[in-house]
Amino acid sequence: MPYTNEDYLPSYEELTVPELDITSAAFRTAAHHLGKYCDNVSKEFMLCKAEEKDPRKCLNEGKEVTRCAFDFFQSIKKSCYAEFSQYMQCIDHSGHMMEFKNCRKTQAVFDDCVKENLGQERPELGYFTKVRLHKTDRPKPTPVPLPLPEPNPGTPDVQTDPSKKVGSLYS
Repeated sequence: MPYTNEDYLPSYEELTVPELDITSAAFRTAAHHLGKYCDNVSKEFMLCKAEEKDPRKCLNEGKEVTRCAFDFFQSIKKSCYAEFSQYMQCIDHSGHMMEFKNCRKTQAVFDDCVKENLGQERPELGYFTKVRLHKTDRPKPTPVPLPLPEPNPGTPDVQTDPSKKVGSLYS
């Protein structure tokens, strides 16, 4: 049997990327800023997954999302580590639900630091639920034609006999 693209399995090297080794509290602390910082690469990845319908074709886009998250957290560590840590500790110790309402003061300090050092404002409430169009340079995939069903051998061919009125109420 000849080798086809459908048989292709990526190697471990293609699949292996460094993982972000951080806690859920760190993700919750950074979620709004991280989402906005990596917005375009995340949308590119999701668009690829939706259009290609084959995760093997979107490995590079997925790696870009991970790279972007690393870049974001390195920038935070370099510029806003103290503010981030205070906000994260507040969220982490605010109860089992990690509620934000008890940490608005430390959030404001962290948001100001991100704005000053990364040039990014905290996204407004509802930002991620709004329609935000994404322009891509990736070519749109060509749709794979679906095979037509085989005709049933017992069904008469209506197209060849024009004298039969199929579907008529008066036949």
